[in-house]
Amino acid sequence: MRTSIATVSLSGSLTEKLTAASLAGFDGVEIFENDLLASPLTPEEIRARCADLGLTVDLYQPMRDIEALPEEEFARSLRRARHKFELLRRLGADTVLVCSSVAPDAIDDDALAAEQLARLAHLAQEHGLRVAYEALAWGRHISTYDHAWRVVAAAGHPALGTCLDSFHILSRGSDPKGIEDIPGEKIFFLQLADAPRLAMDVLQWSRHYRCFPGQGGFDIAQLVRHVLRTGYAGPLSLEVFNDVFRQSEAGPTAVDAQRSLRLLQEEVGTAAPPPPVVPTGVAFAELVTPDAQPVTALLGALGFTRVARHRGKPVDLWQQGAARVLVNTGPAERRDGTRLAAVGLTSPDPAGAARRAEALLAPVLPRRRAPEDAPLDAVAAPDGTELFFCAAPGADGPDWRADFAADTPAPTTPEVCRIDHLALTQPWHHFDEAALFHRSVLGLSPQQSVDVADPYGLLRSRAVTSDDGAVRIVLSVGAGPTDDTVHAQHIALGTDDVVAAARRFRAAGGRLLPIPANYYDDLAARFEFAAGELETYRELGILYDRDAHGVFRHCYTRTVGRVFFELLQRDAGYRGYGAPNAAVRLAAQHAARGLTGG
Repeated sequence: MRTSIATVSLSGSLTEKLTAASLAGFDGVEIFENDLLASPLTPEEIRARCADLGLTVDLYQPMRDIEALPEEEFARSLRRARHKFELLRRLGADTVLVCSSVAPDAIDDDALAAEQLARLAHLAQEHGLRVAYEALAWGRHISTYDHAWRVVAAAGHPALGTCLDSFHILSRGSDPKGIEDIPGEKIFFLQLADAPRLAMDVLQWSRHYRCFPGQGGFDIAQLVRHVLRTGYAGPLSLEVFNDVFRQSEAGPTAVDAQRSLRLLQEEVGTAAPPPPVVPTGVAFAELVTPDAQPVTALLGALGFTRVARHRGKPVDLWQQGAARVLVNTGPAERRDGTRLAAVGLTSPDPAGAARRAEALLAPVLPRRRAPEDAPLDAVAAPDGTELFFCAAPGADGPDWRADFAADTPAPTTPEVCRIDHLALTQPWHHFDEAALFHRSVLGLSPQQSVDVADPYGLLRSRAVTSDDGAVRIVLSVGAGPTDDTVHAQHIALGTDDVVAAARRFRAAGGRLLPIPANYYDDLAARFEFAAGELETYRELGILYDRDAHGVFRHCYTRTVGRVFFELLQRDAGYRGYGAPNAAVRLAAQHAARGLTGG
């Protein structure tokens, strides 16, 4: 299907928005009136610019407070409409959006609304145009799609149809199945927006918190299926009002928008990109650092051994159990301090995973490699983390470990068994994009978003996982654009005995994050422990949580650069990440950095 996007969904000047939409692969745009009014370009120049970019002008919007008015007011509305219709002709648009009235003098009279809309449509037809009538969720008298359709049907004019907007329909809890009763040729336009489930005024909800399909809590795919069953043949168009998008660069936002529509079309069966290839494990996590000593000292204290060195690059492979960490000290990687720069994902079909990623607009990364290096495909996640698709042991495809010359055998009795999960801090304007990226490109399932209280603001966190839990990635974002003081990335290491692992770490000279005594006093009130158990946790700084599925024990190392490690033990199917303890951990990290004077 053709795809379109409203210019209000993107930031910047109208020219910047049009360019971003074109580069992201959209077929058309909705021109938002404010964008046109603020543009120095004439309507003819905008029309030519769109043509040069391969874009059609699918809709001009909005015209407000037109119908069910006293006759004198409606006459003034028709005069205004004549000017707008001439503008549409110059712009090259053939459809105008009319929103249901919110005017205080609007009359609650469906027959009057139908009669006046028919007169408006007749005027539009004289200009070669159509009118798409949309029910605003906060409309004064008409606020549901089925009510708007009854008025359109009563008007009975060929140039008058309805516009369906997923936000206005789903935010009111309307049943979208009734859409199938509308003839497809009378659905002139379809606007799509998702949104998180919020308890607030619907107007504020609409104006500030819409997001792209797949990023919120609405079942957009089911609504689109109902629309397609009518025979609707127009574009899938995005109309998203979002405070973050308005402050973000237009290009990446447009790509995120297009990715959401490609995933949506796959879900409703109108497109078939390469199928998702869900990763089956974490092959490695790669740290880049200007100073290897603090990193390698930390890894050594955790029980890792340097087992191999890259044959042609300054990259060492450290291993313990099935957990592998690469330490890269290449000169090109030294600008940003120690950070988690790349993740290797074990894949049953690396080539298929790369095809899927490219089809879903993931940036494919050029590889600087010697002829003998394994030809691994890699893409960039929204936060810049490089994701490598690595063949599973014994599967077809190059083995990335062949690039390394063996050095020392891995420990035979490891305390750490595996990488349990990775926690990646997102740029403040990429949080929703990151969740959609990992879902659509990697086939991971997003979990519920969690709010975490930090001493300096509220954080958001959301995990994306494979169904079997073999791959877990926790995405988090701070409270604002400059909130990057302590929210580092971390690598969570799974162990079968976190107490033994913590003791070994300390005995090797490692420093665990100290946890306030008040936390353990609270634990004593909340849970019952075996004799001496709580005292052990207090001594080592181990945090504790319990859910319906099991128990979770975990502790943290001090931070090196922007990276720290977590030692954790999951018992009996615990599924979470210790979220109830996150506020305590964050406060302790602030204190350890001297930010609270604690």
